[in-house]
Amino acid sequence: MGYKVAVAGATGNVGREILSILDERGFPADEVVALASRRSMGTEVSFGDKTLKVKDLATCDFSDTDICLMSAGGAVSKEFSPKIGAAGCVVIDNSSQWRTDPDVPLIVPEVNADAIVGFKKKNIIANPNCSTAQLVVALKPLHDAATIKRVVVSTYQSVSGAGKDAMDELFAQTRAIFVSDPVEPKIFPKRIAFNLIPQIDTFMEDGYTKEEWKMVVETKKILDPKIKLTATCVRVPVFISHSESVNVEFEKPLSAEEARKILRNAPGILLLDTREPGGYATPHEAAG
Repeated sequence: MGYKVAVAGATGNVGREILSILDERGFPADEVVALASRRSMGTEVSFGDKTLKVKDLATCDFSDTDICLMSAGGAVSKEFSPKIGAAGCVVIDNSSQWRTDPDVPLIVPEVNADAIVGFKKKNIIANPNCSTAQLVVALKPLHDAATIKRVVVSTYQSVSGAGKDAMDELFAQTRAIFVSDPVEPKIFPKRIAFNLIPQIDTFMEDGYTKEEWKMVVETKKILDPKIKLTATCVRVPVFISHSESVNVEFEKPLSAEEARKILRNAPGILLLDTREPGGYATPHEAAG
């Protein structure tokens, strides 16, 4: 018997991708329900070879739903996730709302799947910021082998992380520059086409951006609170796929060859390191 699964935020970029992956991976769902705000009711979204009509999140009865994949933003999750959890449905939340809540496990399956045992306190499971997720998947096997002392990470984050409007802005600005039209930033604080923006999210009092802060606190919660980490997050003019440069200091000796062998055999990692022209992954190959 399969699950009844609800996808909240089904009309957004991430919601549509969730529906696509559920179908692609053959997730054992007997029924999938697409949810969004009232203004999106009746909108159609694709689920494999089926078309789902979007229903209103606010009026949905979750008492017979097993899992709600919540990707409707922090404010919506703050309002609805506790109610959905109280109805007996497990919420897997994609926003930043619950990541630092001590009663909500922050999970990356390849890294700390065992921590999921604490989800019943609120019936909510959080997943981390996108840049944190890919970072800890690579750090986990190395930490197990040699104990990480310190991490310095720089990110090169695509515009997809800021949503569909941000992707549209990159496209529109790129086209405008080629035809010598004026460029006016709307989503980003400065022009993103043919440019880099060293700011993701708002600045905090200590000078870090909130995105950088997320990487620090989430890595500590998922992997090890003793790890020292500093992050610099940069938005780059790439449509899809984030990249990272990571410098790691260990407590114990670990050679580059040993690290490559560990990563080659680790879950969730495809190691490309031939050290020749083109012998590495780029966002283009990683997208999708």
